[in-house]
Amino acid sequence: MTPESDLSLPPVQGDNSPPVVPGIPLATSPQLPEPTKLGDPPWTGWDVLQIAVLTFVSVIVFLPLLGFGAKRLFYPTAQLIDVVAYPVVTVLGQALSYLLVLAFMVSIVRRVPGQDLRTAIHWNWPQNWHAYLFGGIALSFGLQAIAHFLPIPKDLPMDRFFRTPGEAWALSLFGMTFAPLLEELFFRGFLYPVLVRRLGDAVAVLLTALSFSLIHAPQLGRAWGPVLVIFLVGLALTITRKITNSVGASLIMHMAYNGTLSVLLFAGTSGFRHMERLTQ
Repeated sequence: MTPESDLSLPPVQGDNSPPVVPGIPLATSPQLPEPTKLGDPPWTGWDVLQIAVLTFVSVIVFLPLLGFGAKRLFYPTAQLIDVVAYPVVTVLGQALSYLLVLAFMVSIVRRVPGQDLRTAIHWNWPQNWHAYLFGGIALSFGLQAIAHFLPIPKDLPMDRFFRTPGEAWALSLFGMTFAPLLEELFFRGFLYPVLVRRLGDAVAVLLTALSFSLIHAPQLGRAWGPVLVIFLVGLALTITRKITNSVGASLIMHMAYNGTLSVLLFAGTSGFRHMERLTQ
């Protein structure tokens, strides 16, 4: 037998690898990115802080720009500071800010090759999504019952968003769609995993819920009664996120909770036609 008749190199004794044939590469499995573990997200606390700062700064920038444009086009006789405070302008400013923040979130995740936003935040849309829909509805009714035993001021800063039917429609639609989406991405998608890595599950759940309530405190006049209700909402959503390992599940509950409040408001004001009933 000539040397050319057998090109296989003998395997090393004790090695179970296949023989190596010169000039023929071994077939290997492609390296797929591993999904991130809950306590090991591909971002840091500094990244989460940057998201928060960007949200704050972008709202400050977009609101005056939109206010200036709205004043020129629709409210030429009004003061700019008043136009900026108009609910429709405020909602549009927040929507533009959230779009910018969403793009920044995607850029943070994509710094890791092969990662995508849904995998990184554990989106995991639940198959039994209707269970979380009804859970959000039940959460809304349950906390409204608790609120009857708490000191809830009749006049809250957020009530100015419900002075006219148009404003009520704008805020209700925003509150059922874009607002819960970005809040869930930030609080349960980005913030919670970082806190789990640093402080453990229990503390992370509490701090996430606390942060969620504090961000809503200015809208509620910093009154402890309604802030406590929002804290309980955040607690329920974060526990759902922890148990299900799904931001999609907490988002469904969040949207259902806000949607139930909007439906109750719609019914209580005869289709947003009698907004004065809110102060009666």
